[in-house]
Amino acid sequence: MTMIALGGVIGAGLFVGSGVLIQSAGPAAVISFLITGVLVVLVMRMLGEMAVAMPAVGSFYEYARLAWGNNSAVGEMAGFLTGWMYWYFWVIVVALEAVAGAQLIQFWLPDLPSWVISLVLIVLLTATNLFSVKSFGEFEFWFASIKVAAIVVFLFLGVLYVMGLWPAVTPGLSNLTAHGGFAPNGIAPILTGAVAATGFYFGAEIVTIAAAECAEPEKAVARATNSVITRVLVFYVGSVLLVVAIVPWNSAGVATPYVSALEAMGVPGVAQIMNAVVLTAVLSALNSGLYASSRMLFALTKRGDAPKALAKLSKNGVPVRAILFGTLFGYASVVMSYISPDKVFAFLVNSYGTVAIFVYVLIAISQLRLRARLEREAPERLLVRMWCYPYLTYVAIFGMISIVVAMAFIPEQRTPLALGVVSLLVLMVAYAARLRWGSRPQIASIAEEPRHYSEM
Repeated sequence: MTMIALGGVIGAGLFVGSGVLIQSAGPAAVISFLITGVLVVLVMRMLGEMAVAMPAVGSFYEYARLAWGNNSAVGEMAGFLTGWMYWYFWVIVVALEAVAGAQLIQFWLPDLPSWVISLVLIVLLTATNLFSVKSFGEFEFWFASIKVAAIVVFLFLGVLYVMGLWPAVTPGLSNLTAHGGFAPNGIAPILTGAVAATGFYFGAEIVTIAAAECAEPEKAVARATNSVITRVLVFYVGSVLLVVAIVPWNSAGVATPYVSALEAMGVPGVAQIMNAVVLTAVLSALNSGLYASSRMLFALTKRGDAPKALAKLSKNGVPVRAILFGTLFGYASVVMSYISPDKVFAFLVNSYGTVAIFVYVLIAISQLRLRARLEREAPERLLVRMWCYPYLTYVAIFGMISIVVAMAFIPEQRTPLALGVVSLLVLMVAYAARLRWGSRPQIASIAEEPRHYSEM
């Protein structure tokens, strides 16, 4: 469970996307990762509190419903929006990672068409997810292990290099200030970077969804969320700090930050090594996307927010139809990436990051309200508690809303913000249609026992 949590966080965004942030903000990109990292740590603690108290199928989809108590209208809408936005995010990730994986494999097989590779990757990992949840866990464990090992080795070698314990290297952190200062382009790129980095961290919350399929979900979630809290900042902030200390932020090589840092240290075969590591990160994200989207879609069927036909389980307890439905969207998105890369696919790419922030805001609001209900109705379930409640919850909500507001004032973020809002409006129209033609389920009570897949 711990590896699933860490694997969900460490993705291709760290290994590749961080270079874009560094080129924009300079060494101060570390601050961008720190800002969003702290917000994600707070959200994970909130999720840990709710998931340990109620390890329900659907995780924060159910928490959004429960948080509003007897106000069923608001609760139904909050749950509907949270569940479908989260599903939308991950099915887009499936397509994006399939496309990225194809590009990485072409490093070794340049003559193989990228669209063929993309489809093969989706088919292979779909088969893994269809077999059993154990297969997903095993694949994700090894994918995550490789990524974590790569980061740990990089941190170890980078610290030796910066401290001057590397052959023929003098210690120092001069690159942090030598090329125009620590924040050469001012504060604005730091805030822009904080917005972009939010998507890099997204994925740790998968652990609370997987909790419903664990033998001892309370212990597993508590352990996993605590590990993410302590390690995510070290892995992200620490490794980015080492990159900008080793490689000048304004050099061409920072476009591939970890490759360039390892090349500066003289590590042999660095291109091959990092291509393999990044491919592992991409496959891990693709694997996680198939898992998370299918489980959320399965949860949506429980209360009539998705067609009941998608709720069918295999004899291994796998929601087969929910998985296949998500892959259909993934296949369509991959096709769109080649047929209409500047319109349809661009819309998907530009909207899904903003949707992720919306989901985190709804999670924080849910915890704020649900904690009060738990203290009144079932205080014995609060085995893990959010720090400094409710103040740090308010800080997290304010921080995430500030990111959304900041996007309106950052030219390159206005389009993603607008498209994210359009996606939200589309879902609200879908919810109105659901109210008109669908059934109206009752909001579950906190007193109900949490339900697992085996009980569905």
